[in-house]
Amino acid sequence: MSSQFTNPFPKTDPDRYAIWEMLVDRDITAFLAADWSMVENDFAKDRFMGVHGHGTANPDHWRLAFPSLEEYRDEWLRQAQDFQKGSYADDPRTAIFSATILRDIEINGDRAIVHKKFDGHITKADGEKDIMNWQTVYYCHRVDGSWKIAGFNGYLPNPMG
Repeated sequence: MSSQFTNPFPKTDPDRYAIWEMLVDRDITAFLAADWSMVENDFAKDRFMGVHGHGTANPDHWRLAFPSLEEYRDEWLRQAQDFQKGSYADDPRTAIFSATILRDIEINGDRAIVHKKFDGHITKADGEKDIMNWQTVYYCHRVDGSWKIAGFNGYLPNPMG
């Protein structure tokens, strides 16, 4: 599943390299194909939870919108299928990769906090720009030697505050 976009982490840093592959390359490829099967094994299903930030930096407005992986999967598929219905002047893969920033990964033992940000846009066929400007903080666990997504705080403003 290689892309024209290069993983910024060297293979000599296998943990960060694997996390980037999971959260950037594989996630974008699966989203554009609206194919959950490409990412379903990237989750720690037994401990997953997702928090929806509703675009606000105020945690009082954040909600546990995805208490199970199934609920998140359904929303992810809905968004991916809606995206596929759009017409774009820009190449969607290039636009999403160009907007994606994932460089901050803190690893402590078998746990990691990963900051994934979007800062860009995709031009629709009608010339309107769809702004991609949000961020997600992922909580990853190493399970049986592989990194898995255990949860996230997502749909947060970028920048916060």
